[in-house]
Parts: sequence; structure tokens; C-alpha cells
Amino acid sequence: MASADTDSFVDKIEEKFHDHNTDSESYSDSDDDHNLRPPLKNTSNSNVYRLFGRDQPVHKVLGGGKPADILLWRNKRTTGIVLGAGTAFWFFFELMDYHLITFVCHLLILTLAALFLWSNASVFIHKSPLQIPHVAIPEECLLQTVSALRTEINRAFVLLREIGTGRDLRKFLRVVAGLWVISVVGSWFNFLTLFYLFYLSLFTLPLVYEKYEDQVDAFAEKAMIEIKKQYAVLDAKVLSQIPIAGLKKD
Repeated sequence: MASADTDSFVDKIEEKFHDHNTDSESYSDSDDDHNLRPPLKNTSNSNVYRLFGRDQPVHKVLGGGKPADILLWRNKRTTGIVLGAGTAFWFFFELMDYHLITFVCHLLILTLAALFLWSNASVFIHKSPLQIPHVAIPEECLLQTVSALRTEINRAFVLLREIGTGRDLRKFLRVVAGLWVISVVGSWFNFLTLFYLFYLSLFTLPLVYEKYEDQVDAFAEKAMIEIKKQYAVLDAKVLSQIPIAGLKKD
């Protein structure tokens, strides 16, 4: 008797469990029920702090296309060639004490000598002479480059003018601190080595940041919070005591 009751109880549990699975499957497979569900929230880092306030992927921030592919090592062969050329340039001029004007002159001498000899030797070896292509800089490309350079120079002039008016103390301190850091780093290296380090960082920092962007952004957020705290203390104790005409506090 007890065995029959137990079997009946087990059968009821299995029946309920089977009905529950059937209902859940029909719910998940039903388009009408799926449409009635609330849409999922897009929690893809909408409130997460991003370095420099970016809201796009690193590849897009770098401009996309081939330049971004080269900087992010998407095309390793092309990136290796570009980085190797820059390294060779730095090696010749820094470690071998080669001068730029000397290098350009020697390169032109070798190129012109090779073209001249081949053009004259082709008559004797019955080979067609080299077809030297006509090279000309497009006017549109040059104008675009000059226009972009003009825009950046004008933007720098506007920034200097705003600082010169003496009304934005925070911007003044940022520029002074940036120039001081550059002057200190510049005293450690000459211009060519400093330029090469900047060139090398273009092929390393974006790649490292793209790979560890969450960790870097979290660290940068903590650093910015601490910097703002220290600036608030400095502003309350020192900067607010400096009389500056037209200074507006945030």
C-alpha cells in the first residue's frame, strides 16, 4: 500500500515537472509572448568612465581605415615595415651620427647615378630604358594639408589668447604644467630621440589600451577623482585667495 502511494506521488511530481517544462518551452518559442517582454537594457558601458571622454571604439577614435589598422597592428606586415623604417631612421641619425642633409644628398647621388648608368647602359645591352614616372603633388592634397594645419594653428592662437586674458586660472595651470613636463622630459633626450619615443608610443600605447581598456579606464577614473580632490584643496587654500579679474568658478 505504501509502495503504491509512493509511486503515485512520484508520478504526480514528474507530471507537474513535465507540464512546467512544456509551458516554459512554449513561452520561449512563442513570438507573441516574446514581443510582450520588456526590452533588455543596453548596459554596454553607458555609465562607465572612458579615458578622454570617448564614446567610440579605439579603432574609430584613431580615424579608422588603414592608419588605425597600422597603429593597432591589424596588418602586422605593414606595421612592421613602418615601425622598422622609423627605427632605422633613428638608428642612422642618432647612433651612427649621420646628418639629415648628408643622408639626403647621398641618397640622391646614389639614385641619380643608378638612373643615369642604367639609361646609358640600356643602349649597349639592348634593354629598354627605364620609364621614369612623372611625379607631381596634387594641388587639392596640398591645400587640404595646409588648411588642416591652419585650423590647428588658429586653435592654438585662440587658446593662448584665452590664457593671456588672465580669466581662466585652471586652463593657465594646465598649460603651464604641460609645458613644464615637456621641458623636463626634453632635457633628458635630444629632439630626435624624443620624436622617436613619441613615434614608438604610437605603435604601443593604443594597442595596450585597446587590450586592457577596462583596467586602464578604471585606474584613470580613480586618478581623476584624486586629482579633482587635490585641486579642490589647492583651490580652497591658495587659488581662491588670488585676486583675478573676471575669474569664474565652476
